Amino acid sequence: MSSHLLRSAAIIFRSSITFGNKRCVLNNRLMNSMPNLMVNRSVCTTSMVRKKKNVNPEEEVLVKSAKTERNKRIVKKRPKSTVWGVVDIYRGIDIQTLASSMNRSIEIVQQVLTYFPQVVDTQPNAKIDSIPLAKEIAAKCGYRTRITAPPDAEVKEEIDLDVYPRPPAPPKNLKPRPPVVTVMGHVDHGKTTLLDNLRGASVVESEAGGITQHIGAFTVDLENGESVTFLDTPGHAAFSSMRARGAHCTDIIVLVVAAEDGVMPQTKEVLNLAREGNVPLVVAINKIDAPGANIEAAKNGLLKAGVNLEGYGGDVQCVCISALHGTNLDHLSDAIVTQAALMDLKSEYTGLVEGVVIESKTDPRRGKLSTMIVTRGTLRKGSVLVAGTAYAKVRGLFDHNIEPINEVTPGVPVEITGWRELPAAGDLVLEVENEKHANTVIKYREHKALIHKAEDDLDAINEKREGHNKIYKERRQLTKKQKSQIIEKTYAPEDPTPKLNIIIKVDVHGSLEAILDVFNTYDCSEMCRLNIVHHGVGTVTDSDIELAKTFDAVIYGFSIRMQPSSEVVMREFNIIYRLFEDVIAEINNRLPEIDVDDVVGEAEVQQIFMINERNKKVPVMGCRCMKGNLKKNLQYKILRDDEIIYDGKLSSMRHMKNEVDTIKKGVDCGLQLADKTVEAEPGDKVICYTIKKERQEIDWNPGFHNKN
Repeated sequence: MSSHLLRSAAIIFRSSITFGNKRCVLNNRLMNSMPNLMVNRSVCTTSMVRKKKNVNPEEEVLVKSAKTERNKRIVKKRPKSTVWGVVDIYRGIDIQTLASSMNRSIEIVQQVLTYFPQVVDTQPNAKIDSIPLAKEIAAKCGYRTRITAPPDAEVKEEIDLDVYPRPPAPPKNLKPRPPVVTVMGHVDHGKTTLLDNLRGASVVESEAGGITQHIGAFTVDLENGESVTFLDTPGHAAFSSMRARGAHCTDIIVLVVAAEDGVMPQTKEVLNLAREGNVPLVVAINKIDAPGANIEAAKNGLLKAGVNLEGYGGDVQCVCISALHGTNLDHLSDAIVTQAALMDLKSEYTGLVEGVVIESKTDPRRGKLSTMIVTRGTLRKGSVLVAGTAYAKVRGLFDHNIEPINEVTPGVPVEITGWRELPAAGDLVLEVENEKHANTVIKYREHKALIHKAEDDLDAINEKREGHNKIYKERRQLTKKQKSQIIEKTYAPEDPTPKLNIIIKVDVHGSLEAILDVFNTYDCSEMCRLNIVHHGVGTVTDSDIELAKTFDAVIYGFSIRMQPSSEVVMREFNIIYRLFEDVIAEINNRLPEIDVDDVVGEAEVQQIFMINERNKKVPVMGCRCMKGNLKKNLQYKILRDDEIIYDGKLSSMRHMKNEVDTIKKGVDCGLQLADKTVEAEPGDKVICYTIKKERQEIDWNPGFHNKN
């Protein structure tokens, strides 16, 4: 009994330490609870505890603490470590720099390093490559750390990791190469026909119709033993891209001019490209046997365009040909060879390869392909090429007949397999030592492209900001009424409904009334709004054209003659129902496409099975395909009494116990819906469908019979 009381006393004394001034009250309660001990209340409780032999020493300590300290709480604090400051560290910092940052001598830091067995070299110029180790060293010296970039990081970023063409080769290393010729000209002037005839001259008769058309370049072997490389796909647009990139793979331009048309706008554009690229010309006046051919007129047009032809005081060769019948094609070939001889075309056959991409594509069987012309070096299998942000380790080389070849010399077109990504037409192709170097170049170019894009975006943002500031300053100078009108106009919701604005001009007023009456029957405004901006009698005037430009309107003329305009759309009709057929077609063209369900197959639910899946019972529909096919990856609808109870995907499609992708007509299968909570029933119809885009058409009937 007494031992229990003593333990209670110790607990109460603990409480007295916690509750401070309430200790006296707790002591009184303790004395009142011990009448049999014959203890005087004036006797100190500590003396009572000492007389007992079985007192726990820990309890005695607590009692002493409670009496001596009373209500004071003793809090022991750990001494704080001295922190002298913050130093900047980075990967690769040397010991001398770290000591200087901490304002410590190198000897002290070297002495600290003896506590780190992983540090072998303690010389002042030794590098610390581990950031955690540098932190521990600084902490031993009493410093906190802050990780920063190395001082020379900016210098490293400026290092140019790109690859560039080699310097010009010494003359002793140069050898003759075939000329590269691009045939250009205006549309329908016979450029394609000329190329087809030149192809036929380079192969045997039995293969004339079987030459591939997709390589973009081919080589012609002439009777005198010379070879000429012709480009058929670049055209003047690709030539411009190549010129802009500095890849002058085209040595000579054959300008085709039709004798019946003469110089046309695109002919002038080709002439400008030739002048800018400083590429010599050989003029081929085509269709000399066509009705209306005027060779002299064509030559005069060329002279006016600045082409100095031979025989007219110039040095540009001019050959009159018929590409359709093959007339004088041998003379054209001789002119090309002569021009190439005058240019003395040579290249280096050794060293790293350089070239230019003509075209690129993806073949379903051979993968990513590109056609290029080698301009320097000799290309072989295994070479690593870089073009733009794409690179390839050459796996195969093919000529224009898709025949494998072992090496390609300058001036010869070749088709390459092995590209990781497709290069762009006109990209400069450069060979590098290995794939590691190629990856470094690609990453560097992508990084530079991102920097340029960020700069362009910043310029665009600043430009928009200036525009907004200008508008803001203008609005601040407006009156309150004007501001409210602008705000109301600015925040007015836009109508997403398509619209067609038209202007009608007719010959007589009676015709105008009849046409307007028909337009009054238009009842499809919810699909496309039809607005008659202006109507009148007479010819189209300049004010009508300006009005059409303002409202983006189509001008319809009925029984009048209109002068064509390149600024607006103008259409004239003499039959009234033809006019409205065109209006309906124009409206239909402005309607957005809609999603339409295209049914692929239908099935019927025969039975519902419950299977265990992850300790849960899930339903599986036992079905039979009744129409078409069922495909797992398409959309599915479950119909019950013509009401859709589910529209979504399948999670499983099985035939017997095998997971399949397609079920044919008449075959049983098990279908599991992605939504396991849908409860299908026997007799439900399963629709397999896909969503396709379909053009809308209005159902407006102007009241005319369909006349063709």
